[in-house]
Amino acid sequence: MPIPSFTRREVFIPQVSVRKAYAVVGMRRAGKTTFLWQKLKEQLEQGISREALLYFGFDDERLSDLKVADLGVILEEYQTLFPTARTQAGATLFLDEIQQVVGWERFVRRVLDTEPFQIYLSGSSARMLSREVATQMRGRALEIRIYPFSWREYLRHTEQMPNIPIDRLTTHEQQALQNALRHYLQEGGFPEAIGTDLRTRKELLQSYVDATLLRDVVERYEVSHPSALRWMVRQLLGNPCGAFSIHKFYNDLTSQGYRIGKDTLHDYLGYLEDSFLIRIVALSAQSERRRQVNLRKVYPIDMGLIALYDRQGQSHIGHALETAVLIELERRGAEIGYVRLPNHYEVDFHARYPNGSTALIQVCADISEPAVYEREIRSLIQARSEFPDARCQLVVSDPPHPSVDLPEGIELHLAREWLLQASTLE
Repeated sequence: MPIPSFTRREVFIPQVSVRKAYAVVGMRRAGKTTFLWQKLKEQLEQGISREALLYFGFDDERLSDLKVADLGVILEEYQTLFPTARTQAGATLFLDEIQQVVGWERFVRRVLDTEPFQIYLSGSSARMLSREVATQMRGRALEIRIYPFSWREYLRHTEQMPNIPIDRLTTHEQQALQNALRHYLQEGGFPEAIGTDLRTRKELLQSYVDATLLRDVVERYEVSHPSALRWMVRQLLGNPCGAFSIHKFYNDLTSQGYRIGKDTLHDYLGYLEDSFLIRIVALSAQSERRRQVNLRKVYPIDMGLIALYDRQGQSHIGHALETAVLIELERRGAEIGYVRLPNHYEVDFHARYPNGSTALIQVCADISEPAVYEREIRSLIQARSEFPDARCQLVVSDPPHPSVDLPEGIELHLAREWLLQASTLE
């Protein structure tokens, strides 16, 4: 079949000197299968023949009875059809939804040991969790994470990516980019949801959440209290970017007559993170005990999910922007925490990048109000004394008034520019 044409993704692929399988993971409908096709197309463009690139999808009802022993037969048939494929440089197997076959990891390890193929695997997060891939493959697989569209990918998808440096755009072009950012923060980055009307988008995104809960959590872990799980999801997504207390949530459930333990609720929270529905940010501290006893902040995997559980009709641009910054930090490979200071001040993120540099990042949609501006700056200045080597950055959606005078050492970044930076830091 012809290779489908998709928006190019920017995905970090670990580079190592020894042969590894690559496990492509992420939330449902974020684009894992699309990434496999794009990688196949990329190798075609590098001169590798089509016969040396096998895409095999296991999510087909005709393959429902496939056993691990049959995987060897598939490979034998492929080599019968194309006997020279294995001898070609760059020969690759793209095995989509391979988790459908129990014991697949034994087959993949054997191919790595006995065949020259590169291997890309993708599958539902229900059966291809990061830690389980590492265990089952015994160190023979590396993870590739697929997120909903980044700001750069969104602009490319909607054909709005500037073709000149952003500081050379006209005032009109800058405003158009700002309007595009507002649409991005409202719509989110799930490819199918972009450009749809509000009602369609909500129903589409709700179906993603429901499928994740049912198949990746309830069925996989045999959850005994699905109604409590759904209540937890409503709490988490209805309070985006907020601190979440298992103890308080436990008391709320108990008052409603639920008989469920705190350990079970901790498990549920972990299941939701494993399924990529939420991201969890702990306190940034050298003491592991401090990290454990302080509340964790919870974010949705995508800004579009915030509106699903909004009951007040608010825009939530601030929460959406904070979520977008968090997910972008993950894309850049940063270790992320939040900072809590005396007098209840907080800095949204403390990020440690792969190259060892660190940053304190405060996110605010609008700093036009003097009280808001002073609060954000005061938090950064106080946090700088605890993290003296970190860059202090204030990321805002709307340009501030020209009269705003930043203290020395505080960097002001417009979100449309900060999010447009390269996705990875060397």
